[in-house]
Amino acid sequence: MIQCLNFVGGQFVAGSGAAQTVKSPLTGKEIGTFRHSTAQDIDAAVKIAKKASMAWGKTPAKERATLLLNLRTILLRDLETIASQVSAESGKTVAEAKAGLMKGIEVLEFATSLQNADQGGRMQVSRGVFCEYRREALGVVAGITPFNFPAMVPMWMIPIALGVGNAFVWKPSDKVPLTSNLLAKTIHEAGFPAGSFTVLQGGRESVEAILDHQDISAVGFVGSSPIAKKVYERGSAQGKRVLALGGAKNPIILMPDADPEMATRGIADSFTGCAGQRCMAASVLLAVMDQEGKTEKLIQGIVEKARSIQVGKEMGALISRESLDRLTGAIATAEKEGAKVLLDGRNPKISTELSEGNWLGPTILDQVKPGSTAACDELFGPLLSIVRFQNLSDAISFEASSAFGNACSVFTQNGAVAERVANESTAGMIGVNIGVPVPREPFSFGGTKTSKFGVGDITGQTGVEFWSQLKKVTVKWAETSDKNWMS
Repeated sequence: MIQCLNFVGGQFVAGSGAAQTVKSPLTGKEIGTFRHSTAQDIDAAVKIAKKASMAWGKTPAKERATLLLNLRTILLRDLETIASQVSAESGKTVAEAKAGLMKGIEVLEFATSLQNADQGGRMQVSRGVFCEYRREALGVVAGITPFNFPAMVPMWMIPIALGVGNAFVWKPSDKVPLTSNLLAKTIHEAGFPAGSFTVLQGGRESVEAILDHQDISAVGFVGSSPIAKKVYERGSAQGKRVLALGGAKNPIILMPDADPEMATRGIADSFTGCAGQRCMAASVLLAVMDQEGKTEKLIQGIVEKARSIQVGKEMGALISRESLDRLTGAIATAEKEGAKVLLDGRNPKISTELSEGNWLGPTILDQVKPGSTAACDELFGPLLSIVRFQNLSDAISFEASSAFGNACSVFTQNGAVAERVANESTAGMIGVNIGVPVPREPFSFGGTKTSKFGVGDITGQTGVEFWSQLKKVTVKWAETSDKNWMS
């Protein structure tokens, strides 16, 4: 049992709220415990962070980047340890946990480049008059992160927010709090000053206290769309900057001319990776049918590829028993609505030591009706719903009708088709022959419609803009003989 703590002022301390245990999705066994942070705990921590932010924000960008480089070295050194902890509390495979952390390190590498790339600018705008940009920190900012990526999602926020000079307060999911203590240790070892980085454990009440706190200037959030909307509204009502990323129902358009190997592997990996518990997972396949049966063969290939995935070795567990019950219920509902189960992941074969975990194997539903729950709602598991279309136009229209707008992919060998999907899709991230179209840095991550509340994206240059502000300075030192209206 790991005792998980808050990290405040450079020290690990317990919250003063109610105690809660943490169960591993892999085994069903208790692996940790923590205490929730009360409003009083949060207020005390933010006061320390606010004091630290005053000096940290004035630290030269090059010195801040040096500490980020230190952090990169330590994270790579501790990659195995952190990945094992992520796996134990989130249910991922260790390989998936490593890949997630490496994506987070990629964002960190982008943040280290700001010392050279984000130089502002100075220009003589008129005779004797000069204007310049100065990028400044906001002060104390906060991140609220989900259960599915205990290390990666916070690493989308922390490096940029710290890199531009903010003090960062992190509230991890109460389902996966343990990894946060490992990351706090690495940040402390990297040399970040006490108070510049804070971890506060807790649940809903802790989130509300963060959103309401007058000394927190901005909040980043990643989670489901209904909660993202509430976070955005509450934080914005307090005058904060809020960027809240929500859920998804990501479609993949499958064309008859798709490369069989790329399509079967890419689509199967997309909906089964991380047990389907990621906002970039393919969850609905828009199959454009043809008279020669090419699309039908591709569907069969996807089924066989997914069938070959070993649950418990190549695919991880669901986060909770409640998630498992919800998904098995969704499969039963889809059957009642006329869907055909091509691959049934209920009651998968699993080793004895993992028998108490939350396991659902890859599941594929065919003949799903366009307006059904399986076609439209975010189910968040290793479940692929196939909706059949006679032409590309109808498939694109279905994509546009979705309330979500996170990602959309197309598998085809036709460049004109790919370009049409890229142009007409309403999603924020597009993939061509890529099942999980996560942009790589410096290209930013973010969706549209109810997949995002707020302006900008969470990473890349728009992430820099979110976590900072520009001060504009106009200077004149002497009169000039040749004047115009700007002089």
